[in-house]
Amino acid sequence: MEKAILRVEGISCDHCVKTIIKAAGEIPGVKDVSVDIKGGTVSFMFNPAKSPLKNIEAAITDAGYDVKGLLENYSKP
Repeated sequence: MEKAILRVEGISCDHCVKTIIKAAGEIPGVKDVSVDIKGGTVSFMFNPAKSPLKNIEAAITDAGYDVKGLLENYSKP
């Protein structure tokens, strides 16, 4: 499992948080999705063998949010 933190624009309310958690959480191999409204970030654990990062970014984009890029990506110790 790896952890990633994405910079995402358009997060402004609790509904946004729920929408992003649902969209990313439905992807196989993704868990522990967390959204920071003030920071404009989405963090999660994922299995890149099951779901490449681009698939997760696409799900967030399809949910109506603008993924601006990867802030951090590192393997779980």
